[in-house]
Amino acid sequence: MHDRILLPTDGSRGNSRAVEQAIGLAAQSDARLHVLFVVEDIPYAPEMMDGQVEARLREIGEEAISDIRQRADDAGVSVETALEDGTPHQSILEYADEEGVDLIVMGTHGRSGLDRYLLGSVTERVVRGADTPVLTVRVNGEEAD
Repeated sequence: MHDRILLPTDGSRGNSRAVEQAIGLAAQSDARLHVLFVVEDIPYAPEMMDGQVEARLREIGEEAISDIRQRADDAGVSVETALEDGTPHQSILEYADEEGVDLIVMGTHGRSGLDRYLLGSVTERVVRGADTPVLTVRVNGEEAD
């Protein structure tokens, strides 16, 4: 079925349903789960140039990866993790190609209208650019907070 499943995470609680799906699929197909957190290149104000934003994003990423690793270990799923710098959708697509993953599992916040236009969607960009199947898991509004 699947040998390598990629689970990009943003560290949000809303990603929990996607985590459950990815771990469940990996357990069913005896696949290796790849967990990726991308520290986004964000332009920020000069007064924040001391690295606080980047350090906090790394901290969030490390916590998210650790949590998912524990959940996967509890389910008997082998895990490979990565924390990378870059633009999220580009880094996800590059990682998927480099690692030869055969499925990407991602949460979607279900934004529409102006929110979607202004915020964009990493998941949508991955779906449009991926050469491999992408399973999207809808996140309820209260889970996304």
